Amino acid sequence: MTNQPTLANWLSIAALGLIWGGTFMVVAIALQGYGPLTVACARTTLGAIALLALMRAMGRPLPDFTPRMIKYLLVIGVLNTAVPFALLSWGQQFVPSAFAGISMAALPLFVLPLAHVFTDEKLNLRNSIGVSLGFVGAIVLIGPSVLRIGTGMEPLGQLACIAASLSYAISSIMTRRCPPIDPISMAALLLVIGAAPLIPAMLLIEGIPDVATGPATWAILFLGFIPTALAAAIRVVTIRSAGAVFMTLVNYQVPLWSVLFGVLILNEVLPLRFFAALALILLGLAISQSGSLRRLFWR
Repeated sequence: MTNQPTLANWLSIAALGLIWGGTFMVVAIALQGYGPLTVACARTTLGAIALLALMRAMGRPLPDFTPRMIKYLLVIGVLNTAVPFALLSWGQQFVPSAFAGISMAALPLFVLPLAHVFTDEKLNLRNSIGVSLGFVGAIVLIGPSVLRIGTGMEPLGQLACIAASLSYAISSIMTRRCPPIDPISMAALLLVIGAAPLIPAMLLIEGIPDVATGPATWAILFLGFIPTALAAAIRVVTIRSAGAVFMTLVNYQVPLWSVLFGVLILNEVLPLRFFAALALILLGLAISQSGSLRRLFWR
């Protein structure tokens, strides 16, 4: 059975929305001094170190490494960290940070059908309509760029961001189905597994990075400890408590914050379709989650 979301669950996704919404702005700053694989590798490795230290300090147990547990951890670790972090960092070289944030709203389009098939979280008419509106929003967001693949890097950057969303969706479903494991230990192990392929990839393609002066290095440190380590722990606890579909709520907040940070801090000039897409996505959220919202506020 899917657990009814608690007030703590709602506060968790509110915090994650703000943290992850600002992440794309911070990645854009880090890319001013480092390559995309270096950014992805550094944030994953720093996050792994931080969560391993937290796991040890709290005395959290390691899981029983059965073949099934190992399979889940390996796949989730790669799909939840290594793949999306690398795709987003690479894609953000060619698209505004706000686009990367809004693209995360595509995640429910993947999670809801996957959850319907592989978990007890079933689609109904209301959230199907919400997903459909979100899908329209994603089409508006990409606009005509997808028809220009091969004529520049921007369309490929956009597709990289959407592919990162799909990777997150699959990892969310697998996190929900994973055998019992302490959530802090799980978050730490997932980052360790994610760092394992990113370290050799970074060294092979970009080499050992020189330490950049200015805000880029501070941005990488922030990425490692806040949206990676802290948020990873909150995310795992929330998914295992309230479900992968409930977790998709955060992805409707992320684009709002990413647009605000991109426009107000990075001075990004965004086309009108970005705001139209955002409106459609938020409307889809209101429809698909109206039942949960009513139950929460009624309590």
